[in-house]
Order: sequence, then structure tokens, then C-alpha cells
Amino acid sequence: MTQLQEKQETISPVIYNPIRGFGVYVHWPFCAAKCPYCDFNSHVAKQTIDELRFLKAYKSEISHWANQIRQKGRLKKISSIFFGGGTPSLMSPSLVEGILKELEATFGFAENIEISLEANPQSVDALKFKDLKSVGVNRLSIGVQSFNDQDLKTLGRLHDVKQAKQAIEIAQNHFDRFSFDLIYGRPKQTLADWETELEDAISHGTTHLSLYQLTIEPNTPYKKLYDAGKLIMPSEELAVDFYELTQELCESKGLHQYEVSNHAVKGEEARHNLLYWQYGEFLGLGAGAHGRVVIGDKRFATSTVKIPSKWLEAVELKGHGAIEQEEVSKETQAIEIVLMGMRLKTGISLIDLVERTGHQIEIATIEKLQKDELLKSSQRGDNALQLVPTAKGTQLLNYMAGQLVEGLIEVSEVN
Repeated sequence: MTQLQEKQETISPVIYNPIRGFGVYVHWPFCAAKCPYCDFNSHVAKQTIDELRFLKAYKSEISHWANQIRQKGRLKKISSIFFGGGTPSLMSPSLVEGILKELEATFGFAENIEISLEANPQSVDALKFKDLKSVGVNRLSIGVQSFNDQDLKTLGRLHDVKQAKQAIEIAQNHFDRFSFDLIYGRPKQTLADWETELEDAISHGTTHLSLYQLTIEPNTPYKKLYDAGKLIMPSEELAVDFYELTQELCESKGLHQYEVSNHAVKGEEARHNLLYWQYGEFLGLGAGAHGRVVIGDKRFATSTVKIPSKWLEAVELKGHGAIEQEEVSKETQAIEIVLMGMRLKTGISLIDLVERTGHQIEIATIEKLQKDELLKSSQRGDNALQLVPTAKGTQLLNYMAGQLVEGLIEVSEVN
């Protein structure tokens, strides 16, 4: 018996269900306004958007990638689709419908496909919810961000709390599955403020919440304010208190943390996002979209032109807006599996890591992280070993995952 097996905790077997589906991410790059904390590829349109031109471009990219994959293998049916942005609820339902019809005609849809769309709570967006449901969207993700009117203004949001709650009610009336986002750890926010706000959010009956601690991203207005001393963020100690309060309150209400920033009633996890974290395959469409696709027996990282007008021109010239289609080495795949998988409460499977990449993690690295109480191990039902982050490990995710990456070695090096 190895030292690792001796130190293995006796806990309930981890439910391990790796996503082997095929997802599609559709990027809509336009917003009504740019939020000062946001570093996503989003743009405020300066003129009327020609949706017919965009639909034609999306169809061209769908055809291009289908032809690429079809040449070296069979097309997989799509198990999940996510419309992200930007603000996809600014799209007309007819544009969403046109993209969905093209995807279904080209790839086919798996049974019980999840089709999610990000939405803002402004009244004009919320009025579209019924129509979006009618064209095939079956899950909404609403960007509420705060239930405090003053903080919504500070965050650059165009809606108020009343509109947010009205949007949630409309979503409840039309969708069996919906989620909304909140940002916490905001400047001047107290723990008591956040507790009240989070309890209010949970009271609305959603089965999924995405809760993000505010971070200062490079090249954003918030970064400039922070550097100038005009934006005071919570101390590290207070940030930990915010995080721990969030976990305790959500857990007490039946919203279990299944990923660092995501909480859900069991069975209501976002399946498309699980596909990312469990290192599944997904196609990225639209300006600035990224993908991980398997062509033949090789995995490729893809990305597209970021600027919407330039993306359109590229697609119209050559049938796609891709600027990268690079094979992902087995070593890089191993790194990505660790970095993505350790965000999950279920962690990663060591046998899956070896089978998919030919790499494993040195036992000494695992045992050190166990000793530091950042990691624990569990056996699945088939006795395969699963590495699972502890609550402390999740709080120190970057360090813990970085240590695991440093401990990666090829299986051949073991012998």
C-alpha cells in the first residue's frame, strides 16, 4: 500500500460524470454600455447592427467547422449551446432562431439539449424572454450583479433593482431553468449588506446562482481607479469572510457549491459550463470566440478575430473568422484538465488524466497538498482515485492548482 493510499480519507465516493458531449459557444459581442469592471470582448455598437449580415456570417462559420471536422471524423450531435457576450438578449429572437436552426440542420441536437442565453434585466430585454423561449432557448442566465441601486450605478449597470426583480419574475414564468449572477466584495460593501442581499436573492426561488467576488482586471476603468487609490477593495481577510459567508448561506438553503463561483440545487448545474470544467469539446462561433475541438484524433485550440467588423470581413472573405487553429499537446491538455477540473468540487480523476494525456501527478506533490489540507482523495465507485479540493484548497485555488501542474510528469518517466 502506498503512502497516498494510507492517507486517503474515508468519505463518500465522489460522483464522477465526465462530459463527453459536444458544445457550441456563440459569442454576441455587443452591449448597450461597457461596464467599468468588465474585460470581456464586448463593444458598444455605434450604428444599427445588420443582423442579417451577422446571421449569414454565423452560418458560414458553422459550415466551415463542420467541413473541417467531417473530413476526419463523424459530426457529433450538440449537447449544449451557450449564447454569451456581450449581451445576447440584445439579439432579436429571429437571429437566435436562425443560428439554432443552422446548428441543428448541420450537426443535429442531442436529446435534452441545454440551450442557454445570457440576458440583462432591462425591460426591453425582459420583454423578449417569451419569444426567446419560443425559438428554442430553454435556460436563461441573467446578469443582475446587485440588489443595491447605488451599487448598480457604480458597476455601470443600466437597470435598477426593480427591473432586476421583474426580469427574474418573467424568467420564472417562462423558463423551467434559469440562473442569475451577483457580484460581491464590492467597494464599501459590508458582510451584513451582502448577507441581506444574498438572502434576498435566494428567496426568489432560482435553482442556480453564479456568485463572483469582484476582481480588478487589467485594462479596465476599475483598474485605473484602483491604481489611483480611488477604489478601495476589501482586505484579504475580509475577502475570505465574504467567501465563507457565501458558501455557508448557500449551502444552508440547498444551493450547493459545485464550482468556485457557482451554486445549484442538485441536478440543476449548468451543463454547458460543466463541459468546460470537465474538459469537454466545444466549438466557438463569433467575434472573439474560443473553442476546443477534436478533429480526427487531435485536439485543437481555436480563436477568432475579436473586432466584430473585422470578424465579419474575414468571414465574408474566407468563410470563417479563425485566427488560430493550433494542436494542443498532451502536456498542455494535462495542464488544462488540472486547472479547469480543480475548480470543481468533484475535482479530477487521476485515471482519466492518464488515459487522456499520458501524464500523472507525482505522489509527493499530492501528499504535500494533503498535508497542507488543500487536497483530499476519494475513491469513485469503480475504485479509481479522485483528487478533490478542500474548502481551504478552493480558497487558495491558484496556488493549489499551480502546485499540481508543477507536479505533472509523463507516465513513461515513472518507470
